[in-house]
Amino acid sequence: YQHKGVEQRFIGMDIERGAKLIGRISGDSTCAYAWAYAVAVESACGVEPPPRALGLRALMLERERVANHLGDLGMLGNDAAFGFGLTQFFKLKEDWVRLSHQAFGHRFMMDCIVPGGVAANPDAALRSAMADQCDAIEREVRELKTLYDEHAGLQDRFLTTGTINDALAQELSLTGIAARATGMLLDGRAWRQDYEPPVPYAGLGVRPVSDMRGDVAARAAVRFAEVFESLRLIRKLVAGMPGGSARAKVAPRAGKGLGVIEGWRGEVLVGVDLDAEGRILRAHPHDPSWQVWPALEHAVMKDIVPDFPLINKSFNLSYSGQDI
Repeated sequence: YQHKGVEQRFIGMDIERGAKLIGRISGDSTCAYAWAYAVAVESACGVEPPPRALGLRALMLERERVANHLGDLGMLGNDAAFGFGLTQFFKLKEDWVRLSHQAFGHRFMMDCIVPGGVAANPDAALRSAMADQCDAIEREVRELKTLYDEHAGLQDRFLTTGTINDALAQELSLTGIAARATGMLLDGRAWRQDYEPPVPYAGLGVRPVSDMRGDVAARAAVRFAEVFESLRLIRKLVAGMPGGSARAKVAPRAGKGLGVIEGWRGEVLVGVDLDAEGRILRAHPHDPSWQVWPALEHAVMKDIVPDFPLINKSFNLSYSGQDI
């Protein structure tokens, strides 16, 4: 564990500089952090982002989710001595992030989600290319899923390895993949009896994914299923993208705000406290890895040492998001 002094660094920043720093807390979750920060600032300043901005934010967040799941599925294969899986999934990820760069100006869409809306507004041709890419990626991922499911060597390494149960998940307040792989249906994008998801997810009908087994195999299965669900959501977002402005003006003022976004690892939370000039008095970014690192310690207890890298990668927690 390291202390980098990130929270101290926020103090005195204006909201624009704060947006740049928040997107670099954990680079593979830049969209989730940027959106959570934007929600916090918008709440503090009394700003409503335009519908188009919300649609584009969701589009970026789902592209971020797919990119990370593709990379992790490849690394899971590699950690179980199946290098073919690594090469195939990393090819798909490379194609995916190249289109993100073409559409949003950055492979990981950094600095594209800002307070008030978005700073990148891809045209209809680029949005159509994203929908077409979903079709191509889905075909290849389904073939690879069949290969993973039927590969005896992989399943021997995945099944019953690195198991945690739902009781531990609840005790540690896990979210995201780690929770859903123990059977818990916790997804901030989906409707629950006592919860309405934020726009635009409220109208997308997100189908949360879970698996009861709690092992490496379960976490891999959740990733596969979430790739397919995110591809479906991206098609819907592209088809129903609102028109109009993609950014609203943010007039700085004193206030406090909180933003929570369902990132690909789980719930990313950002809180801000602004002074009368809109400068940051205090900001706190919270990564879902905070809760899950202790779960990893439990998950490795009954397994052999060579399984540690595999178990670790099945969670793929953020070091940088923890070390603030």
